[in-house]
Amino acid sequence: MLEDTGERVIPEYMTEDNALWLEHLARYHFALPYAHGRVLDIACGSGYGTKLTIKRRKKEVTEAVGIDLNQETVEYARGSHYHPNVAYRTGDLRDASLPEKLGTFDTVLSFETIEHLPDDREGLARLSDLTKPGGTLIVSTPFGAGREEPCGSPFHYFQLTESEFISLFQEEQFAFSDVRFYYQNGVSFEAEKREGWKYPIGIAVCQKQE
Repeated sequence: MLEDTGERVIPEYMTEDNALWLEHLARYHFALPYAHGRVLDIACGSGYGTKLTIKRRKKEVTEAVGIDLNQETVEYARGSHYHPNVAYRTGDLRDASLPEKLGTFDTVLSFETIEHLPDDREGLARLSDLTKPGGTLIVSTPFGAGREEPCGSPFHYFQLTESEFISLFQEEQFAFSDVRFYYQNGVSFEAEKREGWKYPIGIAVCQKQE
């Protein structure tokens, strides 16, 4: 069994009404309409979302690759969330050769990843490199005190502010043709925030230039 350190969502260890589990599951359901062709789930954790994506989009998704840094987690995903069209592999987003090793993808999912990297810009550049021209990249991250501020989570280098998150995708180096932002609270997603309502998670849906 995979050790529950609190860093990853392991649905087999959670009740069906666990708020954290529902929040994470909701992000995959949010991304389903975008998933097509060859799909990469970077930092896939226990693999439940990778399997969900290819099962729910079996007519649109030809292949899914789930990547996680931890070998034990990858082995768990292979055993607990096997699918014949899913390949689970170890990999590090900081590895500059990752696009060469994996190729590029029509859809890239990166949920709760960039806050685990010391340089979020480098991470986003790598995610862009892994996305085919014309492909879709979906990135989520928790909001916090900012890039230069201490973070309370032992697993995160920092947590971007909302304005830092939005401006990151507008930097010229990434050259996305379109970026749309959404805000998550629990299982709810909004394109525009409701007054007086807190949204702890930001999501960017990016189209890479052809």
